[in-house]
Amino acid sequence: MTAVQSVLVVGAGAAGTATAILLAEQGVSVDLIDIKPDVSALGSGITLQGNALRGLRDLGVWDAASSRGYAFDTLGLRAPDPNGTLLVELTDVRTGGQDLPATMGMYRPDLARILVDRAVEAGAKVRFGTSCTALVQDETGVDVTFADGSSGRYDVVVGADGVRSWTRTEVGIDLETHSTGMGIWRIFAPRPESVTRTDLVYGGPCYIAGYCPTGEDTLYAYLVEDAQDRSALTPDESLAVMRDLAEAYHGPWDEIRESMTDPARVNYTWFETHVLEGPWNRGRVVVIGDAAHTCPPTLAQGAAQALEDATVLAELLLAHDEVSEGLWSEFTDRRQTRASEVVAASVQLGQWLLDHEQGDVPALMARIAHLLSERP
Repeated sequence: MTAVQSVLVVGAGAAGTATAILLAEQGVSVDLIDIKPDVSALGSGITLQGNALRGLRDLGVWDAASSRGYAFDTLGLRAPDPNGTLLVELTDVRTGGQDLPATMGMYRPDLARILVDRAVEAGAKVRFGTSCTALVQDETGVDVTFADGSSGRYDVVVGADGVRSWTRTEVGIDLETHSTGMGIWRIFAPRPESVTRTDLVYGGPCYIAGYCPTGEDTLYAYLVEDAQDRSALTPDESLAVMRDLAEAYHGPWDEIRESMTDPARVNYTWFETHVLEGPWNRGRVVVIGDAAHTCPPTLAQGAAQALEDATVLAELLLAHDEVSEGLWSEFTDRRQTRASEVVAASVQLGQWLLDHEQGDVPALMARIAHLLSERP
């Protein structure tokens, strides 16, 4: 008998949907809720490293995801010169195994829809436009009140509700999230034929200028600057700022910049970070994904770490006979060190750029690739 018969998952992002899929397909009654009115995802594109692709395969969605994404095995580094000169093409480590690509780009809403559809197929009951207003737990379960006045009782509640998690706050977990000092412009745009992998440019007016193919006809491009308050800009002004910054970059950037015409495709966010120390649970309520750890996208590990959280949590809930301190200790032990190392490395890569310091990037990347090649 598994430790749980009924679970509420709050948040239908990667961590939440993955948890719902893995539990529901083993017969656990799962309610998956999200405050958003429907399936959506902020941002334009997402870069998925091999360990994330391994997670998608475990969830039974690899075929669907790979048919919508764009896979590649190399990384290009270009110069911030008038020609966008290609300096080197590096072969990426296949952290998900040799039978999976090293990296894949996707349109974020496509990935969100695939995961939600799989959760429904697995048997999870999914409700959008729904939030919790109270959690009251005892030794045997958690009573939950929802915003529409309905209620339910669950063996465990999983808070997968993001960086500013309501669940985390409700159970009294104090966690400070802070900016790393960088902000990122992103845009979803047509893919020139010359773009067949991620290329990065270091230098110029931005710390990083990069792009990632997300499909046969699409990519997302990004520019990383000092974190600024850009909230007062209109969509048209935001597009103008991004186009102006992109003027310094060439090679494929020349075609990408010309196609940057839709203000609705532009978004701007700050790089933020936090890691929850100590147990990730309070009683029968546990937080995972960005609610427990978040990092800048310098290693493209946000979704991957969320999927790993879900995999380990579901494994333990299904393997244990009861919800116990031993279960929670094992979960924290297996996830906290690994997630903390990934967050620290992601922040370090950005900090070297902020400090204009030549850090040992190859050594850091090799260490993290070795770590991520092992299953969590």
